[in-house]
Amino acid sequence: MYKIVTIFILSSNLSFSQEIVFDNYFFNKSMRVDYSHVGNSQKEEIFLNEIKDEPFWGGSQINLIDTFFYGNFMVKIIDKKTNKLIYSRGSDNLFKEWQTTTEAKTTNKSFYEVATFPYPKNEIIFKIDRRDKKGTYFNLFSVEIDPQSKFVKKEKSANYKTFEILKNGDSKNKVDIAFIFDGYTKLETQKLYADAKRFANYLFTYSPFKENKTKFNIWGVEVISNESGTDIPGQNIWKQTAINSNFWTFDSERYLTTSDIKNLRDAASLVPYDQIYVIVNSEMYGGGGIYNFWSVCSADNEYAKYVFLHEFGHAFGGLADEYVDNGLSDEFYPKGVEPWEPNITNLVNFDKKWKNMIDKTIPQPTPETKEYANSIGLYEGAGYMAKGFYRPYQKCEMKSLGVGYCPVCEKSILQIIEFYTK
Repeated sequence: MYKIVTIFILSSNLSFSQEIVFDNYFFNKSMRVDYSHVGNSQKEEIFLNEIKDEPFWGGSQINLIDTFFYGNFMVKIIDKKTNKLIYSRGSDNLFKEWQTTTEAKTTNKSFYEVATFPYPKNEIIFKIDRRDKKGTYFNLFSVEIDPQSKFVKKEKSANYKTFEILKNGDSKNKVDIAFIFDGYTKLETQKLYADAKRFANYLFTYSPFKENKTKFNIWGVEVISNESGTDIPGQNIWKQTAINSNFWTFDSERYLTTSDIKNLRDAASLVPYDQIYVIVNSEMYGGGGIYNFWSVCSADNEYAKYVFLHEFGHAFGGLADEYVDNGLSDEFYPKGVEPWEPNITNLVNFDKKWKNMIDKTIPQPTPETKEYANSIGLYEGAGYMAKGFYRPYQKCEMKSLGVGYCPVCEKSILQIIEFYTK
């Protein structure tokens, strides 16, 4: 059975050891918890939808406890009998972004979300913790789950053909990426396969991915839609597609996303995965990436390669945008709190960022001049803010498409690759 409870657990009573023996606590498959994230700009609640038994676990069987603390949310799995933390993973979601919009100030909305983790052998407490405006985690939702319950669904969620794009070994020590396709009809199946190969090749044109290609598996799920393309509300274009992707998310023309997380995760469940990348059959410029949630990119725009890599920087690397956008809310980053992303800072706690990577001869803040064009420094203008936020390099893929990741972003990505593959 599973039972929603209010639980207050002191952190001092939990074991945060990284030495979790996978086989003592988990089967080599996934448990999936589906829930609705409901609220507005000032409040939020989580409501349980269903729990599923899925056939694959794509993640590490060694590094089960999150050590990065990226994202505004943290899923925690606690062994009920011993009160021991046996799994955790940080993430972000569309709901958090929506909360900063004008609409969220006057409207309540519900967003479908999913958490997956290795399938527990014994009863657990499933928790979702959330950062408050001071950057401190608090418990937003808890539920006790009996993995043997007859109410845990075991049916196959989707019936799509799957295929290998790149296979380098066992999923337990590889980064597994699932390519999911939206807006491809039966007549465009050949294009779907060609696009899969093309985008897989894109990934390994940049460091540190190209040096670590053997640490990746890439899987394709042949998702076929009734119509070709995607929704473009600003042009009154609406398409019947399997994953229901759309431009104009939060009234931003180029923000290509999907909120149909149920159908997306049903498709992804057919392969092992650590990351999900949705490739949308469209020529329009755009994409989106949210940490440990999904990446989305249009297939046929001339800048598709660079958007693909930029968005993967968000979703896989936890990297922030480094450009300035005065149209975004200044509530996106709480004042007086160091951003959790590794590549931007507001100097509240710069010591934990890239400060030790800056040469002593480099002035801080660092002028944006040719003299420092190839120097790690402290350049003002990042995280959408022109003032008070800083980035480590003058040019980086998280600011300017087509230039590659800067040394700080490369280091951060490499650390995550190693986390999944060791």
